[in-house]
Amino acid sequence: MRIKKAFYSVGILVVLSLLSLTGCGAIGQYLIESVPSLTGAAAAQGNMPAEDAPSVSPAAENDSAPAAPFTQGTVLDELESTLNGIYETVNPSVVSIQVTQKVSSMMQQLPFYGMMPQVPEEQYQQGAGSGFVWDKKGHIVTNYHVIENADKVRVVFADGTNVLAEVVGTDPDSDLAVLKVDVPAAQLHPVVLADSQQVRVGQLAVAIGNPFGLENTMTVGFVSAIGRSMPAQAAGTTGARYTIPDVIQTDAPINPGNSGGVLVNEKGEVIGVPSAIISPVQASVGIGFAIPSAIVQKVVPALIAEGKYTHAWLGISGTTLIPEVAQAMGLDENQRGALVITVQENGPADKAGLRSSDGEITVDGQTLPTGGDIIIAIAGNTVNTFDDLVANLARFSAGDTVTLTLIRNKAVREIEVTLGERPTSTEIVPVTPQPQDEPRTSQGTAWLGIMAMSMNAQLAEAMDLPADQQGVLVGQVQVGSPADKAGLRGSDKSVTLNGQEFAVGGDVIIAWNGEAIANMPELQARVRRSQPGDEVTLTILRNGRQQELVVTLEARP
Repeated sequence: MRIKKAFYSVGILVVLSLLSLTGCGAIGQYLIESVPSLTGAAAAQGNMPAEDAPSVSPAAENDSAPAAPFTQGTVLDELESTLNGIYETVNPSVVSIQVTQKVSSMMQQLPFYGMMPQVPEEQYQQGAGSGFVWDKKGHIVTNYHVIENADKVRVVFADGTNVLAEVVGTDPDSDLAVLKVDVPAAQLHPVVLADSQQVRVGQLAVAIGNPFGLENTMTVGFVSAIGRSMPAQAAGTTGARYTIPDVIQTDAPINPGNSGGVLVNEKGEVIGVPSAIISPVQASVGIGFAIPSAIVQKVVPALIAEGKYTHAWLGISGTTLIPEVAQAMGLDENQRGALVITVQENGPADKAGLRSSDGEITVDGQTLPTGGDIIIAIAGNTVNTFDDLVANLARFSAGDTVTLTLIRNKAVREIEVTLGERPTSTEIVPVTPQPQDEPRTSQGTAWLGIMAMSMNAQLAEAMDLPADQQGVLVGQVQVGSPADKAGLRGSDKSVTLNGQEFAVGGDVIIAWNGEAIANMPELQARVRRSQPGDEVTLTILRNGRQQELVVTLEARP
């Protein structure tokens, strides 16, 4: 469960926004705060001058560097001195983020005679989170969910300076955002980043932020575990949710308002950004999570330079291979790897020829997929679990060609895949480039205004349709679009299939002017060949019943 923001209505009364995450029923719920991490110094990405990038400690390159020995006083004295030194060094770099968001509230108006109907009245909500200084140019890093949908953002420094900020870049998939403030460079104290890949269990972990709006608060603990994965906040065009890899777990108390702050080591270097906790009581119980600094180092420079970050995309869903499934596929029960469950149509994996699961077995009453490719290495790096695959994939960029080592029909083989750009949640049909042999019409690009995906057997089953049902499932209809005006309906519920969430229940487009539509590429091709103003008859399935809708296409806005 994620804490979207800490909202205040009276005093410091906190209203927590809670979002249940798939697959966490056995371990509680995530309270999302904010977290980032990946690898490579920011300056090395080529998006920021070296003198402006946060420095990386030389010790981060040598995890064998000995710690300074105690020379005087008691162990407690030295610990207190160390913690005080961390606070004095890091606190000036940590800021409070205050956001204002417009909301619509139904307020009753009482005229002199009688009562008028309820009408919307504009109101405001205030929220709070944390952030930290990135460079001397005034860039501030925080979590995406802290500033999501904010109409006004203020940054309050440790010395009390209060300034308005503008949002320069966001990346929901890593839950990171960059703000910009206009203050003198002498007042800005950039953080020092550690290499989160060198973090080890048992290391000191210190969180500094603004829990429950209490500014400049420090809490202390240890690194409890490394290599965790956490569902990203944003959902892609298919309805599937992506994963943030290499997340750091800590028992340092993390609470609402810590989002976007810092988790630092004994040297005061940032190892991660606090983002989530597992808790049955909506407050810290000693299990907190932070996005690793390696992800921050990779994402933030791109947000500063371009306002967005393009994630590499393979185009599959999958799971960790377990002994029962391995045996069902004729393999040794100790075989490890990532089992491919589904392959996104026309995605990088599909174009490279990866194969999805085509069978199933029942284990302890649960139906499990079998028969797909089993990825056991990527670019020479061993893949023992699906999380291993996600973590290694995060180290590449869109356009990179990587070699996947996999098992297919009990034989080991290698396949080269050119990674694509991860689809965003704002893409609307058509989403593919115009082919060279299909020139654009003189009137411009026709527009339908939906987000959708090809039907498959699992989606069909979830909607009580035949397993071989073909067509395009409408996930979302853009307000005011041709599809909206024609009455096309989007999905209104979600189901979890193989550990991922999919939106279902919407109209299924099965024909265009009487010609069958089997999948998304066919629908996209029809839209591309059309012109604004064309009237199109769509044959759809709604609640299992066939009907027709007439849509007048428009020019893309």
